[in-house]
Amino acid sequence: MRILLDENLDWRLARDLPEHTVESVPRIGWAGLTNGQLFVHAEDRFDVLITMDAGVTHQRNFGQHKIAVVILQARSNRLADTRPLMPKVLGLLESLESGKAVTVSYEQ
Repeated sequence: MRILLDENLDWRLARDLPEHTVESVPRIGWAGLTNGQLFVHAEDRFDVLITMDAGVTHQRNFGQHKIAVVILQARSNRLADTRPLMPKVLGLLESLESGKAVTVSYEQ
């Protein structure tokens, strides 16, 4: 699976997704794009966007994009706070649907 880590996440989370192709927004030069621009750029190159931006689903026409979104709910975007959520992310990757978003938190 091709996964894109949003710019609000540490690129080192890719290490927790070893069986997948993972890139980060800053590393591919897309830092600063609006959510809408990011979806347009990403939907043909990636299957999943992982972000902490809960407002991403409020983007106009969100459901029409060909990318699934995983929203992490953690104390902060520090690696120590987001890394514990990665086993849950791994467990749901195969069930994600394009144009849909799912939230992953400590409580689930």
